[in-house]
Amino acid sequence: MGLGGEGSAAAAAPHVLAVDDSSVDRAVIAGILRRSQFRVTAVDSGKRALELLGSEPNVSMIITDYCMPEMTGYELLKKVKESSRLKEIPVVIMSSENVPTRINRCLEEGAEDFLLKPVHPADVSRLCSRVLR
Repeated sequence: MGLGGEGSAAAAAPHVLAVDDSSVDRAVIAGILRRSQFRVTAVDSGKRALELLGSEPNVSMIITDYCMPEMTGYELLKKVKESSRLKEIPVVIMSSENVPTRINRCLEEGAEDFLLKPVHPADVSRLCSRVLR
């Protein structure tokens, strides 16, 4: 079970990277995560998420919107899972569209979960207790 980063980071609040091009949705998910005692960094694109992951390796989980310009949440998921340095980070995809083929494709590619918007505090607490044990 000792695959994750242990040491001083284990004592700190888990760091969640929230990715959404909508400032409103970004604020909502960041607020829910912060109320659940997580440290949150919120960015507005998959490209910014990858830049941050390059300089901030201690991310416990990524929660990203599916539909974003330039790079979709699915494309971000694929890049994270293709990286030997990042592939162990759990990635959760969010979308306001309930499209079973999209959901299945994300889960098959390695997404930890797929949440439908609007995301509720109960969704986040259930997810985090399962993913960030």
